Amino acid sequence: MSQLDALIQQREALDQQINAMRQQARADALAQIHALVQQFELSPADIFGGPKNSRSSATAGKKVAAKYLNKETGETWTGRGKPPRWIQGQDREAFKI
Repeated sequence: MSQLDALIQQREALDQQINAMRQQARADALAQIHALVQQFELSPADIFGGPKNSRSSATAGKKVAAKYLNKETGETWTGRGKPPRWIQGQDREAFKI
């Protein structure tokens, strides 16, 4: 067996040891975290924090009223984001609701 083969085998053995120790350390950390969460009755918001500002959480997920209407197809657009093809390059005042 060459010296290179011996080193490769040593590296593989070390990689296996490292992975085993990493998995054990992870399991220990998770057990400790679970115990602390139960002990102090922590919520995800306590751990990871809540919304940065109350305004963004209050408006998140709310629908915005449509401002423009394509009378031919009934499609609407709120005026936010990329404009749809039916309004691009045209006077938007003509499509206002």
